[in-house]
This record gives sequence, C-alpha cells and structure tokens, in this order.
Amino acid sequence: MTRIVSCLLLLMMCLTAGAQVYKWQDDNGHWHYSDRKPDDGSIVETVGIPHEPRAMVSARRGGEPHRPQHFFLNRYHAPAQIELVLAEADNVRADPALPARFVIPGDTETELVQLGPVDPALAFSYRLAYTLVPGAPLTTLPDDLDYYPPFARGETFPISQGLDDGHTHVDGPNRYAVDIVMPMGTPVLAARGGVIMDFQDHHSDAGRKDESLLERANFVRIHHDDGTMGVYAHLQQGSVRVRPGMRVPAGHRIGNSGNSGYSSGPHLHFVVQMNIGMALESLPFRFRRPDGAPMDPDRPQMLRGVLATNW
Repeated sequence: MTRIVSCLLLLMMCLTAGAQVYKWQDDNGHWHYSDRKPDDGSIVETVGIPHEPRAMVSARRGGEPHRPQHFFLNRYHAPAQIELVLAEADNVRADPALPARFVIPGDTETELVQLGPVDPALAFSYRLAYTLVPGAPLTTLPDDLDYYPPFARGETFPISQGLDDGHTHVDGPNRYAVDIVMPMGTPVLAARGGVIMDFQDHHSDAGRKDESLLERANFVRIHHDDGTMGVYAHLQQGSVRVRPGMRVPAGHRIGNSGNSGYSSGPHLHFVVQMNIGMALESLPFRFRRPDGAPMDPDRPQMLRGVLATNW
C-alpha cells in the first residue's frame, strides 16, 4: 500500500491499543478531539480508537537543507522491498534517479535517496511517496514447496477451502491459501522453520463476515530460508508465543487457532507467499502426509498432523 507521510498519519500511529480520545464542542460550535480532557469543564464524549497495525516502514529526513537525505527503516525482521517515487517535484534532481526500488535488510535503517535542485539558483520542492512489500524479490519458484500440516501429530482437521477454489481467496496474496477448521485454542505449529517477521494478536475473536474486519485478523508471518513466507491468520487473541526476530524450527508452537478478523467461525488461514516484482503473491504448495508422501490441499478433505510438538 502506498504511504505518504503526513502529520495525521503520525498522530494515529501514536495511539495505542485501547486508547481513548475525548470529543467536545466549544461555545462557538466547533468540535475538538484530544487525548486529554479539557480544563474548562466542557461536557465530553469518549471515543474509542481501534488499534491499527503499526507501519512497517518509517521515513526520516536528514542532511543539509539544500541537499536533503532520506532514510528508511524496515521494521520487518527480514528483508523487504521498497519503491520510491516523486509524487510531486519542482526543480528537483534525485540521486539515484526515481522511481527506484531498493531492498532493505530486516530491522535496518538505510539512506536510500538524496535530493537537490536542478538549478541551484532557484528554490526546489518535492513530495516523496513509497510502497513497501515484505520479502526480497524472487524471480524463480523455490524447489521445495512441501510443508508440514501446521498442527500436531495425532490430530486430524478438515480443510474447508482448498487452493484456488475462488470462494473467498480471490486476491493475489491469498489465491492459494487454505482454510483449516480447528476448535478455538488448538495449538498452531510452524509448518516450516524460519525467522518471525511480524505478528498481531490484540484483535478480538468475535469474527464475522464483515469487510471492515479484513485487516483485523491476528497472525504470524515467518520468513523461510528460501525467501518464501508463511502466514498463519485468524489466531486467538493474546495467544502468540513468538516475537519478531526469533528463529523457530518446524513444529514450534507459535500460537492458538482462533476466530479473529473476517471469519465465519474458528479456523486457521494458512498461505505461502513470495514477493514477485513488488507484488505479494501466494504460491500453490503441498502438505506432507504421515507416510511422507505429499498431498495437494486443492479441495475440502481431511488433513492429518505429522509434526511432534516443539513447545
């Protein structure tokens, strides 16, 4: 998603989970909003502010006024790709020339661009915009796209929605996702080892088919050594047991199944993704069966666990 830095965005990012804003009207009929009650005794309303996911990139300007430098911090604990463009430009030269794409290592800040006037005798102005995609760009499919079922040996759960069935998984990042029906609180295991990139677990489990909840599913994103990423979504509120930067093996318990976000009932949404040309795309994959043979999760069917739980 393209972001343009603004004071409003920064204000909203500063609000924390459960934050409250006070709303009141002054004698002139103007409405005011603040995180502190007014001192004049005005009658206030309390407005709840939903917790939004933190921005996974932040921008900082440095350098001299006539030669500003722009630094970007990748908050993912794995590589991410950023594209910079000049949304507005007057008498500006960029070094390197924009638009341009860059890969920033995980949890790292780096200078990406320096700007200055084309004609030093004249004033210059500009506005930068950027897009961030998790993962470094890949140009070929990995050799191994077999994954363990993301739950423990001895458990069996139904796949309710298979690969590419066109029911609700219709966008690129989720086209090849599978939904596995699990009771609330079932331990969810890493289907492949890797580094925890990011997570959310503060959203409630009152899931429903409401588009306003599309971005309110609790999840864990794991970066694998081949550059792919596994995403485990609709996790139970407060159940995540891992933190960004941790390296976990296959079978490590990462959280519990839940019913958060856009959901018709408790289940696990599992998808394998990669960055292809600044686009997050899902990949068709296979699960490993207890006998070691692969199975295609391409339709509703029963799925049996393989992994011994690594707590």
